[in-house]
Amino acid sequence: MLRSYLIDGVLAGAMVSVGGAVLLSCDNRYLGAFLFCIALLSICWFGFNLYTGKVGFLYRDHSRAALAEAFCGLLGNALGTLFFGALIALALPQLRDAALAACEKRLTQLPLQTLLRGCFCGLLMYTAVWVYREKKTPLGILFCIPVFILAGFEHSIADMFYFALAGLYRLRSLWFLLLVVLGNSLGGLFIPCLQALKGARHG
Repeated sequence: MLRSYLIDGVLAGAMVSVGGAVLLSCDNRYLGAFLFCIALLSICWFGFNLYTGKVGFLYRDHSRAALAEAFCGLLGNALGTLFFGALIALALPQLRDAALAACEKRLTQLPLQTLLRGCFCGLLMYTAVWVYREKKTPLGILFCIPVFILAGFEHSIADMFYFALAGLYRLRSLWFLLLVVLGNSLGGLFIPCLQALKGARHG
């Protein structure tokens, strides 16, 4: 079971890497933001294990199995982006400079800025996946993904790919990524937590 969660996490990391590569390849940022949707669409179609797509649902189901799935997903996502980021750096070396510039810029952010940008992305990721699951439509993905990219919010798994592609393996990079993971987690839990509070008050 854990191995399955981990493999699905690696595969989700691979698809995010593809999405990140196409985003960096596009001169038109609006087109790139739209095409990045292929990452989450593929993950939802195949049922791969993306941490940012799972964490918000832990409020409803925080069983041992759900927690294991989410955190094995996070580890698999990290391994997948690390591996496929290195492969894409070899396959498309022209993207490395773009990734390096983007990562260096990210490292100039204040910690609170990074955390908040992660929170807003987490909120949008939860919305995208919730709409896909509950409304049986990809419209949430097609709107929420371009919005978080164009707004400049931070997605931890995509950022893992950019840092791997750039070859930036520094302590500062790790600290940045941990802040984004925390922000994505808090943002993903924001809507379900407040909905539960609303329900409790009405009850």
